[in-house]
Amino acid sequence: MLEDIAASRHFAADIGCALDDCVDSIYLGGGTPSILDAPQLLRIFAIVREHFSVVGDAEVTVECAPGTLTSPTIEALLQCGVNRVSLGVQSFVDQEAQSVGRLHKRANVLEDISRLRSAGLTNISIDLIAGLPHQTDESWAFSVSETIATGVPHCSVYMLEVDDDSRLGRELIAGGARYHAHFVPDDDATADYYQRACEELAGGGIEQYEISNFARRATAAKSYESRHNLKYWTRQPYLGFGVDAHSMLSKVVSGYDPSGGRTVRLATPDALDAFMNHAPHTLTPVSTQAALEETFFLGLRLNRGVDLDEIRLAEGRDCSRATNATENTSSVEADFEQAIEECQRDGLLEKHGAVVRLTPRGRLLSNEVFARFLAENPERTKVGTGHVNPR
Repeated sequence: MLEDIAASRHFAADIGCALDDCVDSIYLGGGTPSILDAPQLLRIFAIVREHFSVVGDAEVTVECAPGTLTSPTIEALLQCGVNRVSLGVQSFVDQEAQSVGRLHKRANVLEDISRLRSAGLTNISIDLIAGLPHQTDESWAFSVSETIATGVPHCSVYMLEVDDDSRLGRELIAGGARYHAHFVPDDDATADYYQRACEELAGGGIEQYEISNFARRATAAKSYESRHNLKYWTRQPYLGFGVDAHSMLSKVVSGYDPSGGRTVRLATPDALDAFMNHAPHTLTPVSTQAALEETFFLGLRLNRGVDLDEIRLAEGRDCSRATNATENTSSVEADFEQAIEECQRDGLLEKHGAVVRLTPRGRLLSNEVFARFLAENPERTKVGTGHVNPR
């Protein structure tokens, strides 16, 4: 990973992308970076600062599993300039956390929060999951109330996703009982838990700003919304390193591009062996059409929604730069207007002037909404770059 960071500028140049020297957000995670020893953490942040200019007020986040934060680790985080910690709590009920392989207990979480604050790390986020095995109305209410009581400024609430990438997911799909699968609440109960969390967190001063994310009200000097995640949802460039890491970079414009696209998405190999053997990135050029679609389905995740006037202005600027563009802008807008009208009729979207945003029902059925703004995905291609390690 350190090699990749060091080679990133050459790699970006080789694939025709711009790489900004200035960094205002660093995020180390997922997985559990807090299991790394202090010298490893220090090396990671040192090489980032060696190859990029990190601004003084940068948001620097590290994900940590409760119970893994030793005193040397906390000291290393401070030396690395970390000013935000995300704790993967999932549940404040010990039985629920243990049912999905978490090793911590409620007491560990509260102790970690206290120790982080004592060290001066007060910008803490807690992750909760609705729909865990053994979860009930009462236990979920307890986890939400405990989150509020900790006084942390940020919280993420996710609904349990069932897929074949996990043992629990595979067992649920198969209708089995291993891994506590038969104790998983049904979809309706999970949706109810999510809605109740939205209401109770708001009542506790932690307001929703994105489908899964909640933050205490900003002060004159500080906003507690995740700056890093806001970059994803507003389509700003970002650069990822490590196994199955993703990036989005701006292309260096030279000549006519028939796709009209101005960005490229990249992904490193999702298998450790392939990553260690320098397998190439997967490269996906983002066409103008795809960028517009992303603007809707990413921007609609935010409670503030998307501003249609801003989209039209940005689209007009891009079209003026590429006079040979073949896409029909008015047709694209008409397609989106139809999707907006359909979602409004179904109670999934609301429109205020030029601003479109999800309704509470739309947040529960957000994937259905997003699908209405998507055409076929562009074909994914592989990229290799000669002398530069392209991992």
